[in-house]
Amino acid sequence: MTISHNGNDASVSGATTATQKAKYISASEKSLKEAGARIRSGHLVSFPTETVYGLGCHAIDQVAVSRVFEAKERPLTDPLIVHVNEAQAALQLWNASSGLTASGLATSVSDNGNGNGNGDLEQKALEALAAEFWPGPLTIVAKASPEVPSIIMANTGFVACRSPSHPIARALISASGVPIAAPSANKFGHVSPTRASHVMDDLAMEDVWIVDPDMDNANDGIGSSEENQVVCDVGVESTVAKVEMLTETIGRVTILRHGAVSSSEIAVCLDGAGLSANFEVIEKMQATGENVSHVAPGQTIRHYSPNVKSFMISHTRYTDKSSVWGGEEMEFLQNAVVIDFAGRLSSLEEKALAYRDLSSKGDPNIAAANVFDALRWSENIEGAQRVYFPEIVVEEENVRKEDALMLAVKDRLTRAASGVVIETLQ
Repeated sequence: MTISHNGNDASVSGATTATQKAKYISASEKSLKEAGARIRSGHLVSFPTETVYGLGCHAIDQVAVSRVFEAKERPLTDPLIVHVNEAQAALQLWNASSGLTASGLATSVSDNGNGNGNGDLEQKALEALAAEFWPGPLTIVAKASPEVPSIIMANTGFVACRSPSHPIARALISASGVPIAAPSANKFGHVSPTRASHVMDDLAMEDVWIVDPDMDNANDGIGSSEENQVVCDVGVESTVAKVEMLTETIGRVTILRHGAVSSSEIAVCLDGAGLSANFEVIEKMQATGENVSHVAPGQTIRHYSPNVKSFMISHTRYTDKSSVWGGEEMEFLQNAVVIDFAGRLSSLEEKALAYRDLSSKGDPNIAAANVFDALRWSENIEGAQRVYFPEIVVEEENVRKEDALMLAVKDRLTRAASGVVIETLQ
């Protein structure tokens, strides 16, 4: 990662005013046990996952869920993801009968004599995806059971579930003994948090406990090992896949949000489960306003945005070798932060107020891990009036595993810029 800075960073720290309500807690076994009890009692706890920090509550407690929406200032049209440790718990929320063992591994499913029933095929697909990708960065959306509060689903009737792999997240779910609904732990539309300090920056005035694995916890419990100090190593939110039946024998898996799991991996999984003839896998990214109800989060056009106007510089402009940055454009750069990828905008580095390359070598894994931290960094550069990043062009059909995170980075930057692509700096 390359960083240069031609100005001074503004002071960045968690708010510490007298009215602050949020507090840090360690990741010790004792702390997480207390945090689990707090979740059960209907209050909020922010915790790290392998993707981003979540703002967790008791998923079946409607009052607790309302507290999440209030703390985030989140519209009720944007649903929440429910976090569980075992696929069995998700099946109960999905209105699917149990076909998994207690350990969450797939077992044979009764076909009621023909094996072609709508419910049987849908359940087999859910089981196959959960067995292959959980725990990990895949959120699966399916029809909800009656016990799921409608507020979680934006009244769509579909509920999103995920099993995180981060040990702190799993320990908290276990300690709470309940499914945890958790969107990203930030104010709605702002950059997603990947550090405890990011959560404090956004939610200091809310009644929330923030699990910080960097706190001294006297070598007690799960937060004490070196491995667990790596926070949010994927760095972007999970892939979201919606599973639904169109007819008795034909279903569809729709990718609604790009993440670390690719559409091609999902197709291979379904093929391995003998379901390729029954399910097609398609990509359907959306960019809507906040007044539209969604079955999955992260669908609004303005999302993940720093508190500074942001723009994507068009692919045609920065790849045109005959193009010259004009004098007026150079003036704009004096008050601009550039967030680059693979040196696409390296010609702007010397003139920009500040410059950071997500990965100078073009590694999407490194870029994904850095993108939200870089967006938050950009809004804290003193004098910054605008942020530029390159428009990233990636093939979006038959997405391979190696392209999945690149598409995720592209999606986050596109929404951070509200989809605005410019040919000339402004």
